[in-house]
Amino acid sequence: MTVAYWIIAGLLALFYLYAGGKKIVQSKERLQPMMGWVDTVPMPMVRVIGVLEVLGAAGLVLPPVTGILPGLALTAAVAFAVLQVLATGLHLSRGEVKETGLNITLIVLAAAEIWLATIWL
Repeated sequence: MTVAYWIIAGLLALFYLYAGGKKIVQSKERLQPMMGWVDTVPMPMVRVIGVLEVLGAAGLVLPPVTGILPGLALTAAVAFAVLQVLATGLHLSRGEVKETGLNITLIVLAAAEIWLATIWL
Protein backbone atom coordinates (compact mmCIF):
# COMPACT_ATOMS: atom_id res chain seq x y z
CA MET A 1 0.00 0.00 0.00
CA THR A 2 2.87 2.35 0.77
CA VAL A 3 4.45 1.75 -2.64
CA ALA A 4 1.14 2.46 -4.38
CA TYR A 5 0.77 5.67 -2.35
CA TRP A 6 4.18 6.93 -3.44
CA ILE A 7 3.67 6.04 -7.09
CA ILE A 8 0.38 7.92 -7.30
CA ALA A 9 1.61 10.76 -5.07
CA GLY A 10 4.65 11.17 -7.31
CA LEU A 11 2.54 11.28 -10.46
CA LEU A 12 0.06 13.76 -9.00
CA ALA A 13 2.80 15.92 -7.46
CA LEU A 14 4.69 16.14 -10.76
CA PHE A 15 1.52 16.99 -12.68
CA TYR A 16 0.41 19.68 -10.23
CA LEU A 17 3.89 21.17 -9.83
CA TYR A 18 4.05 21.56 -13.61
CA ALA A 19 0.50 22.82 -14.11
CA GLY A 20 0.55 25.04 -11.03
CA GLY A 21 3.96 26.45 -11.89
CA LYS A 22 2.75 27.40 -15.36
CA LYS A 23 -0.29 29.14 -13.89
CA ILE A 24 1.91 31.08 -11.48
CA VAL A 25 4.50 32.38 -13.93
CA GLN A 26 3.00 32.48 -17.42
CA SER A 27 0.85 35.16 -18.96
CA LYS A 28 -2.75 34.63 -20.01
CA GLU A 29 -1.67 34.63 -23.65
CA ARG A 30 0.86 31.84 -23.06
CA LEU A 31 -1.62 29.78 -21.03
CA GLN A 32 -4.49 30.21 -23.49
CA PRO A 33 -3.49 27.52 -26.03
CA MET A 34 -3.14 24.87 -23.34
CA MET A 35 -5.79 26.09 -20.89
CA GLY A 36 -8.61 27.72 -22.85
CA TRP A 37 -10.59 28.40 -19.68
CA VAL A 38 -8.21 31.17 -18.57
CA ASP A 39 -10.17 33.61 -20.72
CA THR A 40 -13.21 33.20 -18.44
CA VAL A 41 -11.39 33.32 -15.11
CA PRO A 42 -9.66 36.45 -13.76
CA MET A 43 -5.85 36.10 -13.83
CA PRO A 44 -5.50 36.62 -10.06
CA MET A 45 -7.73 33.56 -9.58
CA VAL A 46 -5.63 31.58 -12.08
CA ARG A 47 -2.53 32.52 -10.05
CA VAL A 48 -4.24 31.47 -6.79
CA ILE A 49 -5.18 28.12 -8.34
CA GLY A 50 -1.55 27.68 -9.41
CA VAL A 51 -0.25 28.41 -5.91
CA LEU A 52 -2.78 26.00 -4.39
CA GLU A 53 -1.74 23.29 -6.85
CA VAL A 54 1.93 23.70 -5.93
CA LEU A 55 1.10 23.69 -2.21
CA GLY A 56 -1.09 20.62 -2.69
CA ALA A 57 1.75 18.81 -4.45
CA ALA A 58 3.98 19.58 -1.49
CA GLY A 59 1.18 18.42 0.82
CA LEU A 60 1.11 15.00 -0.82
CA VAL A 61 4.83 14.47 -0.36
CA LEU A 62 6.32 16.47 2.50
CA PRO A 63 4.11 15.48 5.47
CA PRO A 64 4.57 11.72 4.99
CA VAL A 65 8.30 12.14 4.30
CA THR A 66 8.94 14.31 7.35
CA GLY A 67 6.41 12.65 9.64
CA ILE A 68 5.10 16.11 10.56
CA LEU A 69 1.30 16.19 10.29
CA PRO A 70 1.12 13.28 7.85
CA GLY A 71 -2.68 13.61 7.80
CA LEU A 72 -2.20 16.65 5.57
CA ALA A 73 -1.54 14.23 2.71
CA LEU A 74 -5.16 13.14 2.97
CA THR A 75 -6.30 16.76 2.96
CA ALA A 76 -4.23 17.48 -0.16
CA ALA A 77 -5.70 14.46 -1.96
CA VAL A 78 -9.26 15.52 -1.06
CA ALA A 79 -8.52 19.06 -2.23
CA PHE A 80 -7.25 17.77 -5.58
CA ALA A 81 -10.37 15.66 -6.05
CA VAL A 82 -12.59 18.68 -5.31
CA LEU A 83 -10.50 20.86 -7.63
CA GLN A 84 -10.92 18.42 -10.50
CA VAL A 85 -14.66 18.03 -9.93
CA LEU A 86 -14.94 21.83 -10.18
CA ALA A 87 -12.68 21.86 -13.25
CA THR A 88 -14.84 19.22 -14.90
CA GLY A 89 -17.91 21.37 -14.22
CA LEU A 90 -16.17 24.38 -15.77
CA HIS A 91 -15.27 22.41 -18.91
CA LEU A 92 -18.80 21.05 -19.23
CA SER A 93 -20.30 24.52 -18.81
CA ARG A 94 -18.09 25.68 -21.70
CA GLY A 95 -19.15 22.74 -23.88
CA GLU A 96 -15.66 21.21 -23.71
CA VAL A 97 -16.68 17.60 -23.18
CA LYS A 98 -13.54 16.25 -24.90
CA GLU A 99 -11.32 18.09 -22.40
CA THR A 100 -12.82 16.30 -19.38
CA GLY A 101 -10.84 13.08 -19.93
CA LEU A 102 -7.81 14.43 -18.07
CA ASN A 103 -10.05 15.74 -15.29
CA ILE A 104 -11.71 12.35 -14.84
CA THR A 105 -8.32 10.63 -14.78
CA LEU A 106 -7.11 13.06 -12.12
CA ILE A 107 -10.30 12.52 -10.08
CA VAL A 108 -9.72 8.75 -10.15
CA LEU A 109 -6.06 9.17 -9.13
CA ALA A 110 -7.01 11.60 -6.35
CA ALA A 111 -9.70 9.18 -5.11
CA ALA A 112 -7.15 6.37 -5.00
CA GLU A 113 -4.76 8.69 -3.18
CA ILE A 114 -7.46 9.56 -0.64
CA TRP A 115 -7.88 5.88 0.14
CA LEU A 116 -4.13 5.23 0.19
CA ALA A 117 -3.42 8.32 2.34
CA THR A 118 -5.30 6.74 5.22
CA ILE A 119 -2.11 4.80 5.99
CA TRP A 120 -0.66 8.01 7.40
CA LEU A 121 -3.51 8.48 9.89
